[in-house]
Amino acid sequence: MLRLEPRVEPSRTMAYLSPLLALVLTVLMGAALFLALGKDPVRGLDMFLVEPLASWRALGELSIKATPLILVALGLSVAFRSNVWNIGAEGQFILGSVFATRVALMATPSSTPSLFVLALLAGVAGGMLWGGIVAWLRDRFSANEILVSLMLVYVAEALLSYLVSGPWKDPHGYNFPQTATFLDAARVPPLVAGSRANVGLPLALVLAGLGWVFVNRTYAGYKLEVGGLAPLAARYAGFSSRSALWTAFLVSGGLAGLAGALEVTGPDGQLTTHVPLGYGFAAIIVAFVGRLSPLGVIFSAVLMSMFYIGGEMSQSRLGLPKSLTGVFQGLLLFALLTCDTLIGYRLRFSRERSLGASRLPSALAARTAAASREG
Repeated sequence: MLRLEPRVEPSRTMAYLSPLLALVLTVLMGAALFLALGKDPVRGLDMFLVEPLASWRALGELSIKATPLILVALGLSVAFRSNVWNIGAEGQFILGSVFATRVALMATPSSTPSLFVLALLAGVAGGMLWGGIVAWLRDRFSANEILVSLMLVYVAEALLSYLVSGPWKDPHGYNFPQTATFLDAARVPPLVAGSRANVGLPLALVLAGLGWVFVNRTYAGYKLEVGGLAPLAARYAGFSSRSALWTAFLVSGGLAGLAGALEVTGPDGQLTTHVPLGYGFAAIIVAFVGRLSPLGVIFSAVLMSMFYIGGEMSQSRLGLPKSLTGVFQGLLLFALLTCDTLIGYRLRFSRERSLGASRLPSALAARTAAASREG
């Protein structure tokens, strides 16, 4: 029998190398996948791991993908550290884009260029509102936050579809479900002229730095972490579980809403039914690959963004389905979970169960014979 045996002292070195080993395993499994599909694995992996970094234009596109992943994963890292499972960041992302759109549609040719700041703040408010609903239901009625946050994703999607197909529909949009294109005053300014990269990237990096300070250098961050690692000890120390719950959902919801606001006021420039791209779910993988660390999240978000770009290029150049992006994301998570499990446990082959089963009938027979002799 194959069983897992706890290690006496898990390796700290392997704990840090686990994400890198998981990436290597993902690359190997990806190469095998391309071979199974009849494609050149070198060319396929080149699209996922090399071309997204090959030019300034490619780096600009990479920043567009990485920025929302960094923001959403930062918020989820705070929630997961406090043992609060916010699985509905996708819905909070959508609400952030909806609230930002409402402000952006108010822009006029005479609006000041700083209107986009109000749009971003509105996005934060939208995400916090959607996350606050989950926190309230959990706090008031002990509702399961995993199910509630996940179900609210579909409510957000329905609300988005209603708005872009009804009240906010562009009358000159050839009947497509989309709003009018935002004016420049409501658009996030580019980071470099001629590039699609915008100021959302430095904003995400600054927030990552602030997140590191919050988690590692503040009393509030310490309370959240203790509440996640040892809830009974946190309760004994007088730390409020309600405060941790609300903080986790408001922070993670606000950052997801900010990511949604940056998406519509940045590269998209309008609200459409295609705004939800799965960033809220992919950010869960980003958070865990980054070890729930704000700095680790940056590197894992870049890696996940490369998977997004590689999936798009493999679709156009190799004729493969775009869902290949999700396959690579799943392979990375599976490899990481496997590596993390083997850090704390070792595989053992044992025949104890089979030997015990084979000896059972003879043992019963011996006891029966002994009982009959005594009788």
